[in-house]
This record gives sequence, structure tokens and C-alpha cells, in this order.
Amino acid sequence: MAIRIPELNEVLFTGRLTRDPDNRMTQRGQTVCAFSVAVGRRYLDNASGEWKEETAFVDVTLWTPSESLKEKLRKGTPVMVQGRLVMNEFTDKSGVNRKVLRVNARRVQVFQADGTVQSEPSTGDTPEAAEIAEDDVPF
Repeated sequence: MAIRIPELNEVLFTGRLTRDPDNRMTQRGQTVCAFSVAVGRRYLDNASGEWKEETAFVDVTLWTPSESLKEKLRKGTPVMVQGRLVMNEFTDKSGVNRKVLRVNARRVQVFQADGTVQSEPSTGDTPEAAEIAEDDVPF
């Protein structure tokens, strides 16, 4: 008898943008904002007893971002991202099939210099992977 587990696809992380976002429109006229977030982790290495740091770089897609959010997102901006993991498959320019794991953001919060937080939910429906035509993927 197989154990049935609930399906849960939810991610929440904080970090800083590694580059200015790529704001584009799909052929269907939907606005999309793509950026990458550096997510750090500090841990104690049991073997050496030293503190070490590691960084993961997470690609994020935000569908239908507000104009105010697009103005605030710049390289180095501290953010918190909430969303779900999606696997994008495509063929690169050399004809090789590739897969990329990304986060489709449901909410992006920008941390301001004064300590306040600006929360921006996605204002449009997030297209399901099966509904996105190859020409609609803007990156």
C-alpha cells in the first residue's frame, strides 16, 4: 500500500536581486517581470568548526507586476518572494533540449531602507506551464 501524501508546492525566501529585472510583454500582451535572487545561508561546518556561507541563485517570474513594483526592483534590492516551483522546458539555440527550475511568484515584498516593507501580489492570473506557448516565454 502506497502512502498518499498531499501535494504542496510553495516556496518562501528572502534575498537580493542579482541584476535589474527583465520587464517584457508576451505576444498575447501579458506583462512579465523576470529576475534572479541571491539567497544566502550561513552554517557551521562540523568538520572544520568554522562558519561558512553558501549562496543559491533563484530565477523568478512575476506575471502582471504593478508599475510601482517594477520601479522599485533594481540590482541589490532586498526582497521576499512567495510562490511555487515550475519546470520550464525549451530547446536552446543549438538545438539542445533544456529544463530550468524557476519560481512563479505570487507575492513579492520589497524591503525599504527605512525598515518598512512594500507588499505586491501578482495582479493577474499566473499561466500554467501547459498554457504558455513557446513564443510567450520572454527569456
